[in-house]
Amino acid sequence: MTTSDMIRELCDRMNISLAELCRRIGQTPQNFNKKLQRGTVSFEEMAKIAEVLQVGYEQTFVLQDGYEIKMGSK
Repeated sequence: MTTSDMIRELCDRMNISLAELCRRIGQTPQNFNKKLQRGTVSFEEMAKIAEVLQVGYEQTFVLQDGYEIKMGSK
């Protein structure tokens, strides 16, 4: 699943349009759609999306021994 797919599914599940999400995160739909197409949405933008929609977001490296290095917002 791509970042674009994740964001679109999140919007569907939260019952908001992509344009509304853009408004809430302070970006234009045109600019954000370009980022989705290029796959260049940053971790900070993903964290901002999680913040405005009041959901958790994690980015994690999992080592072979099970140790996790996390970056996230909850």
